[in-house]
Amino acid sequence: MLKRGDIAEGIIERVDYPNRGRIRTEEGQKVTVKNVLAGQKVRFRIFKKHQDRVEGKLLEVLAASPLETADKLCPLYPSCGGCSCQTLPYEEQLKMKADQVRRLLEEVTEEDTVFDGILASPRQTGYRNKMEFSFGDDHPGGPLTLGLHKKGTTYDVLTADGCAIVHPDVSMVLRATLDYCTEKGFRQYNKKDHTGFLRFLLARRSETTGELLIYIVTSSEVDHDFKEWADRLLALPLEGSYAGIFHGISDSFADALKVEKAIPLYGQDYFYETLLGLRFKVTAFSFFQTNTLGAEVLYGAVRDYVTKNRLSVRGRFADEERDQSVEAGTVSYVMGEQQAEVPSENHKAPVLYDLYSGTGTIGQMLAPVAGHVYGIELIEEAVEAARENAALNDISNCTFIAGDVLKKLGEIEERPDYIVLDPPREGVNPKALPQIIGYGVDRMVYISCKASSFKQDMAVLRQAGWKMERWCLTDLFPQTGHIETVCLLTHS
Repeated sequence: MLKRGDIAEGIIERVDYPNRGRIRTEEGQKVTVKNVLAGQKVRFRIFKKHQDRVEGKLLEVLAASPLETADKLCPLYPSCGGCSCQTLPYEEQLKMKADQVRRLLEEVTEEDTVFDGILASPRQTGYRNKMEFSFGDDHPGGPLTLGLHKKGTTYDVLTADGCAIVHPDVSMVLRATLDYCTEKGFRQYNKKDHTGFLRFLLARRSETTGELLIYIVTSSEVDHDFKEWADRLLALPLEGSYAGIFHGISDSFADALKVEKAIPLYGQDYFYETLLGLRFKVTAFSFFQTNTLGAEVLYGAVRDYVTKNRLSVRGRFADEERDQSVEAGTVSYVMGEQQAEVPSENHKAPVLYDLYSGTGTIGQMLAPVAGHVYGIELIEEAVEAARENAALNDISNCTFIAGDVLKKLGEIEERPDYIVLDPPREGVNPKALPQIIGYGVDRMVYISCKASSFKQDMAVLRQAGWKMERWCLTDLFPQTGHIETVCLLTHS
């Protein structure tokens, strides 16, 4: 039997959510290895042993999976590790994600639960509207790099000017920035001893206008005027244009992109994005879904479940008897077109709670069919953005509240007729879940970016009489293993 430190080989039998490959050795021992694809032959090292399982660390892919028939999209693959599914055709990526989540949720799914399939992203490359790149090197003492961390490492950074999931304009800005900083002889920030100058490059792009927001983030170690750098960026032959270019300064010890001082070099620190007929003011650091067109598909599914109790556009891999004539992601959802209303027992305009509301996108989207929407969000900046965007869209029946859902629920006098949950990755606060159940609504929609957290919450909800009426998946992150789950819950 394998013991800790042993190196072995095997073929991945299947991959379970979230991206955990299963291997059975010749001796019959089961081993879990992350970041693999079904059918690959891999070499791995045992690093953890438990009573019921053994975990291995991937060392090398010895042979590709028979499913890997697509050409790689990125010159950094597989060293980067960010887009681990890019050698699978997109149809296979969708099938893989659907299979993983359906197996995961079997324990909390009823026999009559309807799976509406997986909705594809309208764009599979160049879809990310925000990227945070790090300065560094790809080996100790190597030349300056700017991009993404090498798979499995903390410090090595690979230059990502060929990244396939960002727009070419972003790659052009990255290369020009790296060339400028190399010419100037600047050194990267060392997060071990907190010395050095260059930290991050933030790029954000509007899908609607093509405008870019660019931040170069440094420490205060060097007093440098980045006007020349900004002029170089402005001279690039971009497809789009710039909303703003800034130099951000951060001396925080945390390895996270935080700006303590912003020095404007060009333009303004925001642009406008259009989503489902609504306008949103987006700043460099505000929360906004990173796949704009994919977010329209996601929020369109949410609105369908809330207003119609069904999905208007079927997924590519919905149940066979369902309508497959319309390809997912090809329908535009326009505000004001929906005819149905949110279910309400007393037939008055319903009160809707949008919990973990972020910048209020869902609440504003549902405002036309609600009497009033109450959104609760912990991050104050997001709440301020939600209020500003509601005013921008002339929406007056939304109230956005800053604070913890657990503490703020009791402050709302009007009880809800309908609840939408879009919690963070860890799921709903366990102490808040009984409060939510206690409102006694008949329907809720739960949006999850981590299906295993949804499964945990669903187990609690089932004990309180809730069931999964129908659900779907929406792919906001092509080429990766991530997936969003949207579920209509009903109470019996």
